[in-house]
Amino acid sequence: MAHYKAADSKREQFRRYLEKSGVLDTLTKVLVALYEEPEKPNSALDFLKHHLGASTPENPEIELLRLELAEVKEKYEAVVEENKKLKAKLAQYEPLQEEKRAE
Repeated sequence: MAHYKAADSKREQFRRYLEKSGVLDTLTKVLVALYEEPEKPNSALDFLKHHLGASTPENPEIELLRLELAEVKEKYEAVVEENKKLKAKLAQYEPLQEEKRAE
């Protein structure tokens, strides 16, 4: 009988831990969202994964990578624009060089 009480005590501690950390609340919200879906998804597990992943806080490293990607995209677009302008300038001078060669 003492073994039974020890197992209950561990379960109760674990339940309190899940409550304090917000796991029970989050799981409840996701399960309620699944219940309230008018058309149930083919995979309930995928639904849970998607909704649990969306509710977790962002990893700071991921946010830094997103910022770096945005900066690189801006630089890339600036280089592409500069390249277009330089090609247009070059096109102005190329016909003159061809005319000199023909002479």
